[in-house]
Amino acid sequence: MPHKIGFVVVSSSGHEDGFSARELMIHAPTVSGWRSPKFCQFPQEIVLQMVERCRIRKLQLLAHQYMISSKVEFYISESLPEYLVPYQAERFRRLGYVSLCDNEKTGCKARELKSVYVDAVGQFLKLIFHQNHANKYNIYNQVALVAINIIGDPADFGDESNITSREKLIDHYLGHSPHNPEDPALEGTFAGRSDYFSPLDDLAFDMYQDPEVAQIIRRLDERKREAVKKERYDHAKKLKQAIADLQKVGERLGRYEVEKRCAVEKEDYDLAKEKKQQMARYRAQVYEQLELHGLLQAEPEMQRPLALPLQPLASPSSPQHWKAVSSLPKTEELGAEDTFAGPGLQEKPLACALASSPQHLAVDQSPPAPAAGAAPRSPVEVLPYDERPLPVTRKQLGEASTEPETREVDSSDVRRRGASGEPEPLTEKALREASSAIDILGEALVAGAYSKMWSCREDALLALYKKLMEMPVGTQKEDLKNMLRASVFLIRRAIKDIVSSVFQASLKLLKMIITQYIPKHKLSKQETSHCVERIVPLLLARTGDSSARLRVIALNFIQEMALFKEVKSLQLIPSYLVQPLKANTSVHLALSQVDLLARLLRDLGTGSSGFAVDNVMKFAVSALEHRVYEVRETAVRIILDMYREHPALTLDYLPPDDSSTRRNLLYKAIFEGFAKIDGRPTEAEVKAQKRAATKEAEKQKKEEMKALQGQLAALRETQAGTQEKESDAVQLKNQDPEGRNAAPLDTPEIPDNHYLDNLCIFCGERNESFTEEGLDLHYWKHCLMLTRCDHCRQVVEICSLTEHLLTECDKRDGFGKCHRCSEAVPKEELPRHIKTKECNPAKSEKVANRCPLCHENFAPGEEAWKVHLMGPSGCTMNQRRTHILCKAVAPQQGKGPAASKSGTSAPKVGSKIPTPKGGLSKSSSRTYTRR
Repeated sequence: MPHKIGFVVVSSSGHEDGFSARELMIHAPTVSGWRSPKFCQFPQEIVLQMVERCRIRKLQLLAHQYMISSKVEFYISESLPEYLVPYQAERFRRLGYVSLCDNEKTGCKARELKSVYVDAVGQFLKLIFHQNHANKYNIYNQVALVAINIIGDPADFGDESNITSREKLIDHYLGHSPHNPEDPALEGTFAGRSDYFSPLDDLAFDMYQDPEVAQIIRRLDERKREAVKKERYDHAKKLKQAIADLQKVGERLGRYEVEKRCAVEKEDYDLAKEKKQQMARYRAQVYEQLELHGLLQAEPEMQRPLALPLQPLASPSSPQHWKAVSSLPKTEELGAEDTFAGPGLQEKPLACALASSPQHLAVDQSPPAPAAGAAPRSPVEVLPYDERPLPVTRKQLGEASTEPETREVDSSDVRRRGASGEPEPLTEKALREASSAIDILGEALVAGAYSKMWSCREDALLALYKKLMEMPVGTQKEDLKNMLRASVFLIRRAIKDIVSSVFQASLKLLKMIITQYIPKHKLSKQETSHCVERIVPLLLARTGDSSARLRVIALNFIQEMALFKEVKSLQLIPSYLVQPLKANTSVHLALSQVDLLARLLRDLGTGSSGFAVDNVMKFAVSALEHRVYEVRETAVRIILDMYREHPALTLDYLPPDDSSTRRNLLYKAIFEGFAKIDGRPTEAEVKAQKRAATKEAEKQKKEEMKALQGQLAALRETQAGTQEKESDAVQLKNQDPEGRNAAPLDTPEIPDNHYLDNLCIFCGERNESFTEEGLDLHYWKHCLMLTRCDHCRQVVEICSLTEHLLTECDKRDGFGKCHRCSEAVPKEELPRHIKTKECNPAKSEKVANRCPLCHENFAPGEEAWKVHLMGPSGCTMNQRRTHILCKAVAPQQGKGPAASKSGTSAPKVGSKIPTPKGGLSKSSSRTYTRR
């Protein structure tokens, strides 16, 4: 029967801080799920690895209320490429896509749960998220996924037409067939259907149920199916009603938990405390009702000693919250009902404990629940590795015949024990191994630490905790050291324990030794160093554990221990973290190491902390080559953190910032991060600025061309009027007194109405290229009689430049006139200019012209301006003269009609064309931009 399939997140294209794709592994009312980075590029990808190769029957997506992808594609694969990113498309087979609603009808206040029915076999599932739906709430154009659920069955047992399942084979050889559809008790029910989906595996169940109550419901559902098989219909009816009631209870507790979280976020701690107490009271009341109706009879309560409570409290699935199994008449009944025994009443309500450690709630819910309708199987083979039964549960199943059928809890003794009440004797191997610890701590305590029962192991650590706390201050140093070393020996063994409560007890004991025992008895730093050196390697190994909960606990404790003042001064832990990652290092271990290094680097820095620029950068650069995307991403963050503190030293360990290096996306991200830290524009921003500048320059050039064309049109109108007047004057001059026409003058064969074509009216040059556009370019860059104002970019005549600066220029308020040289001088320089009297005095206009470029006086008249500005020995400050001097000299030296067409030797008809002063600065002004 299809059931919920567990999975882990292999990789994702990115995520917003605090909303990693790993959140998708958790199903609970308070989860936030995954969010893409702000202003990310689409599409976004997430790759999931299922715990086993399976046949997927159903996929469920819970979308965000406003960060909604327009389309989600699904791909499946049997295996991943050797190099995870970028993924090879041929390795994945496309299943199809689903479109998500834009949620406008609900005002973006509801979440869409999309269920997709498929039939595909594989172990890796890739989701591709396309462009988001736009709405007023999604200001960063993100997409998000709150949760995903996979329902299917193992591929090796999914095809019932070809392969007989293990359960059917067992039933066949035992001589009975509980799944026989002819059985009247099961006819028409889910037991005979291979396509039945349990409602307890539905995503909506986990997302709205309190996690602890959800586990109880699943246990009761297991027992209900067992009761149906054994035809205990009254008991099945009772369990069915209890499940229905508990679903309402779970939803209510889930709502309380969400309200409590909201109160904490708003810092309304009074309301949070009230919700916490309300949950505890309600939960206790419900459990009491379950006990009253005998629904938890198979799960009697196991009390927790109150003298030394462990913090943080273990999860609901850990054995210290389970109830011991009561006496049952048959071994088979024990196997059916106790394998997944649910949590019962506790001395301290679980909600109170979880409120102080919310992240443990999230981790506990990551493994998938067992299929509600599946037949009993071996727990180790059915469950994912994170939810395998603890050793005590397997022992209850495997050694049920050797242990008494009844178990009692002695009310006078809060310590939980096995069937005999005491740990079993030490083996010969254990006696040899722990001989030194036995001599110091006693055989009873060490036997408890070596016991096969997790409760005895935990109690031994708690007893040792108490014993060390009660050590008097005046004890001999040698005895104190021996006690410490024996304790470290037991802690090393307990740290390797797979039971969460034993592992946490060892960490609690270690913390007490470092922060209380050693300072209290004034032991040397050598003892602290001994503890750290013996324990840290084992703790680092646990950060690569397959259990997400144990990984998080180990990771947080190492970070906490590194900040102990007793440990911080030793600078030992950083030396373990900067060791290069090995090629065969597990993914979890590599992720934990780089994550821990990044955390401690921010907490401790690189000054007298054990972290140096050299060892950190060598580690980070080598981590950039790791096969896992998250490891490389964290290495980039480490490098950016180092650059903030030591920019010059950090660059020494990286390749040069050039185009070949930036082809590597990681190095491109690193160098762009450097630019942001320095306040410099990134490569993308520089390109955007260049594109904007080019676009603006083209726009401005078009505007300049349009304005100049308008100027030329105005000049042509002026020229046409002048030409008409001159033609009339010539005709009158050529008439005799009797009204007869005289012989015409020897004038060039140029029609009067076309004389001004291809002619510059300022310098007199004629050129075939002087079309409208050609004259535009000539006036703009080459005409020797014109110049561009450096302040307003207008093209003006040089002879009127001083008048322009004083009366017409946009910056005219910044100039003043010198009464000595009559030129325009900037006002801030004018007092000094007048005081020094270094300028050349000007003469009146009738006596001499004044050049504003070279500040020299020369002969009066308009023709003198042409000689001064265009002649070979003219103005040395005219920058345009050197470029076209040859063009100006040739017409002056020519003879005949060719020479009379340009220059100062133009015929009289041309010489009468007035050259307007400031013609291009006022009525036909033009604005240019320097390149």
